[in-house]
Amino acid sequence: MKLGAKFLALVACYFLTTSNGFSQGSSTVHDIKRVAFSLNLVDAALERLKHRVRYDGRYVAIPFPWGDVPKNIGVCTDVVVRAYRKLGIDLQERVFHDMRQSFSQYPNLPKWNRVQADPNIDHRRVLNLRVFFARNGSALPITNRANDYLPGDLVTWDIMPGMPHIGIVTNKVSYDKKRPLIVHNIGKGPKLEDVLFTMKITGHYRYQPDL
Repeated sequence: MKLGAKFLALVACYFLTTSNGFSQGSSTVHDIKRVAFSLNLVDAALERLKHRVRYDGRYVAIPFPWGDVPKNIGVCTDVVVRAYRKLGIDLQERVFHDMRQSFSQYPNLPKWNRVQADPNIDHRRVLNLRVFFARNGSALPITNRANDYLPGDLVTWDIMPGMPHIGIVTNKVSYDKKRPLIVHNIGKGPKLEDVLFTMKITGHYRYQPDL
């Protein structure tokens, strides 16, 4: 991996926005790996902008593991799932196994009428991803400080009551340079937009498995 300007800028971002900076010794290597993972996830999210996707969240039976709905359809969660798959991480499989082991820890809305984990849909539901990321990654503070939201972080919102949403924080910034831009799909396919603080934030997560 070449330590290009973009990578070094992201390293600086992590250094400046964490209270203790990087630690010494082997932990420094781990920190560098975390930064590299974040940069790769951001790149995977930005790559989603090249795809024309019609917003469609209907239930679709798909293969398991590594199953996906047709490439030309998707919702906000599919942006996240497809970005992680670019890094070799299958959220469909991971969410399914975690739900099978800890089914009662996950929400079960009356309209879902779930009796067991379902690999066709569970990873495509924001409420399930919130539980999964909190259990298997890091649940971070929700603040109104833009610098607290680092590239590769995952943010969830309520568009309105009963309508959850999710997106990926990038290393691109708003026109006034005050907020990171978000890759998300809120109805018109994957977009890069200045929406971090335009909706009620319900969750802030970091998921970097196997590091």
